[in-house]
Amino acid sequence: MALSILFWIILVTVLDGLLALTGAFSFLLSKKFFNKTLIVLVAFSVGALLGGALFHLLPESLNSLELTKTIILFILGIILFLVLEKLIHWRHCHEPDCKIHPYSYLILYGDAMHNFIDGLLIAGSFLVSIPIGIVTSILVIAHELPQEIGYFGVLVHGGFSKKKALSFNLLSQLTAVIGGLAGYFLLSLTKYSAYLLPIAAGGFIYIAIQDLIPEVLKEKDNKKRIINLIAVILGFLLLLSAKLFAG
Repeated sequence: MALSILFWIILVTVLDGLLALTGAFSFLLSKKFFNKTLIVLVAFSVGALLGGALFHLLPESLNSLELTKTIILFILGIILFLVLEKLIHWRHCHEPDCKIHPYSYLILYGDAMHNFIDGLLIAGSFLVSIPIGIVTSILVIAHELPQEIGYFGVLVHGGFSKKKALSFNLLSQLTAVIGGLAGYFLLSLTKYSAYLLPIAAGGFIYIAIQDLIPEVLKEKDNKKRIINLIAVILGFLLLLSAKLFAG
């Protein structure tokens, strides 16, 4: 039975990790068309980041932590990502024109933390029962899919090549497997994952507001601005829908 549970945990977390490959669809598009839609993906990611933080990470942390602790850790998350961005800028952007924007690395760090926690959640649910584990996994994947589509666009917009964005996004997403294995072998430690949730939420909010929204607002054409706004709302609503579906 134990081996069966471990098999399910590994299978599902690997499938969750492979969601990062959704960006591969871009290789089927012409370069001109992809470049035109890139900022729309960034706008979509803004909504997905905000929705993920407000509807998933913060509510999950409040299930285990007091409101005061959650708020403090949330603020610490914002400060942590602010410091990380400055350090990355100092390390990689000595030139006047930075080829890869710091927010590209930030979104990978935040997503890796988030996926690790998802792996812990998946492992914990399978240890309760396989049916509960399967249902939980479907819900996790449902809220991950729209985010991964947007993240790929953010990485490319931030300076990564398509291949590099796909590879790094895959590595970030596969931390779910590490979380799943940690949850299976060290279940007693998973209670501490609740402390990571508001920190990740603070990071996502920081990236969305500080880095991505200004990129979206650079658009001057009113028609394109409206399309970008719709993309933000769509990303937000998809994460809300995933939360409502989860109950």
